Amino acid sequence: MTVRSKRYAVVRRETCVACGSCADVCPRGAIAIWHGCFAQVDAERCVGCGRCASECPSCTIHLEVRP
Repeated sequence: MTVRSKRYAVVRRETCVACGSCADVCPRGAIAIWHGCFAQVDAERCVGCGRCASECPSCTIHLEVRP
């Protein structure tokens, strides 16, 4: 059983440049570039580590608290 964090990554699609940096550093493979347009996070796989947000050159990823 995987323990999930209380946080998960969220991408602001309108500012994402689809560079793939976030997907490259995600330890769980929870991020993919959707049709070359923007990053998309699988919230079920995301562990909320924040590596993607730290790596994002356009500062478009932030962490939110799970509902």
